Amino acid sequence: MVNIKIDNIALQVAEGTTILEAAKQAGIEIPTLCYFKELNEIGACRVCVVEIKGVNRLAAACNTAAEEGMEIFTNSPRVREARKVNVELILSQHDCHCPTCVRSGNCKMQAVANDLNIIGFAYENAPEKNVCPGDFPLVREASKCIKCMRCVQVCDKVQALHIWEVKGTGGRTTIGVKGGKKLADTDCSLCGQCITHCPVGALRVRDDTDKVYAALADAHKITVLQIAPAVRTAWAESLGLSKEEATEKRMAAAAKALGFDYVFDTDFAADLTIMEEGSEFLHRLQNGGTLPLMTSCCPGWVRFLKGQYPEFTDNLSTAKSPQGMFGAVAKSYFAEKIGADPHDIFCVSIMPCTAKKHEVAIPNLNDACGDPDVDVSLTTREFARMLRADHIDVKALPECEFDSPLGTATGAGVIFGATGGVMEAALRSAYFLATGKNPDADAFRDVRGLDGWKEMTYDVGGTPVRVAVASGLANTRRLMEALKKGEVEYDFIEIMACPSGCAGGGGQPICDGEEKGGERGQILYDLDKSYALRFSHENPEVQALYRDYMEKPLSHKAHELLHTDHYGWNMPE
Repeated sequence: MVNIKIDNIALQVAEGTTILEAAKQAGIEIPTLCYFKELNEIGACRVCVVEIKGVNRLAAACNTAAEEGMEIFTNSPRVREARKVNVELILSQHDCHCPTCVRSGNCKMQAVANDLNIIGFAYENAPEKNVCPGDFPLVREASKCIKCMRCVQVCDKVQALHIWEVKGTGGRTTIGVKGGKKLADTDCSLCGQCITHCPVGALRVRDDTDKVYAALADAHKITVLQIAPAVRTAWAESLGLSKEEATEKRMAAAAKALGFDYVFDTDFAADLTIMEEGSEFLHRLQNGGTLPLMTSCCPGWVRFLKGQYPEFTDNLSTAKSPQGMFGAVAKSYFAEKIGADPHDIFCVSIMPCTAKKHEVAIPNLNDACGDPDVDVSLTTREFARMLRADHIDVKALPECEFDSPLGTATGAGVIFGATGGVMEAALRSAYFLATGKNPDADAFRDVRGLDGWKEMTYDVGGTPVRVAVASGLANTRRLMEALKKGEVEYDFIEIMACPSGCAGGGGQPICDGEEKGGERGQILYDLDKSYALRFSHENPEVQALYRDYMEKPLSHKAHELLHTDHYGWNMPE
């Protein structure tokens, strides 16, 4: 322990504690901008500078360790002046058109400048020219970049894709795509973690809400909405609702208030995915198929595999993601049910994901009627913006049920949004398909948790099944390299591109400096426990779909509508 004083408050802290963390222990908040705990502690922005008695230079609190006898001043006149000048210099290269910025009201730069009482420009404002095209799902606005390095760090350290790099020096320093490529020509997985870790609006997802508004206003369109499992954990975070108020039924009511004709739960399609993927796994296991089978629900992971490890493409499950399966069923089975022309159905998804925007545009995902299975995929953030734009008082809405016959879900479908959830749900039903009886619903709970790479072996109908679960692409890369070298052997692998799974997805609400995926994932597991049905094969509407339309999992019709050819599209070379 070391003894220090911060703003005349004496305290003891563990050796190696930064001044920033020590100040927090004393109840003193030091402003930061580039800092992100355990990810970006480089003191680049100099907003967290403090004065240390006897030291001439101001020190960055985020990466300066507290030492015995230090006397620290966090808000002296010298500190306040330096802090203000540093922020004014950053603003001189920042596009300050805040009302039209997607992060207005939830922007670290905005908050820091307001707290420092900066009400005008001290220096000429000359932001970098924006050159990034806006047709790719991930958009970079260079004019808003503050060179904090967070995007570089999360892409390098957490996702191991190394898309971004620092370029130039001095006032010409900028962040760009490595190798000078266009972003669309890279191996970017579109996980969106650079977006959720950016403190400003320099990185954002392409906004597709206008397409949805146009469909809602078209009297000839039948608008069908599906809402993914992880969305229910976060949809109201920016709307001021408590957890008790932000129920999935109120979420359905909010979607109805926007004007959608039908609102369904993607959990139904998650249960359907389990039936197809679980059956595919057992078929490969029992008939000498390509193993390990790798889940294909996460399009960020699929992009990563096809870009980094294309030799494993045959290992991917041919099952579409729940988003894709739902769209195909909506434009075939459901269209027949309501007597509609499938071309008149406009299918929208609300997803916690940015890569889903890429997935809906894959040309061979059009099996129901030739149109895209899903027309538009919106993020959780876009959904919240639409609710605010329509002035919907969400708190005042009475709850309503999801529509049928594609709205019933089980607990197994709900946990798809958490890392390990797809594996657990698949094993629950694979056990039943192999033995004819249900296991304990929590028999496979060891696949849960936030460890980046988990592995275990389970007995499934007398056959030992070796499984692995990974989330975050750096963890995935370690797993794939070990698999290539023959250091590990598995039968079934679940990968999610985002750390902690879809609950921490790149399309979820941004809470600067916080990683909320684990907390949101726990909500999904709590919901699973509360469901009367916890096995995908017990979903009555899935059973009805097979009985009335598909016959059985892996049938000819199921293959036509619910499976895909991963060789039908290519990553950039």
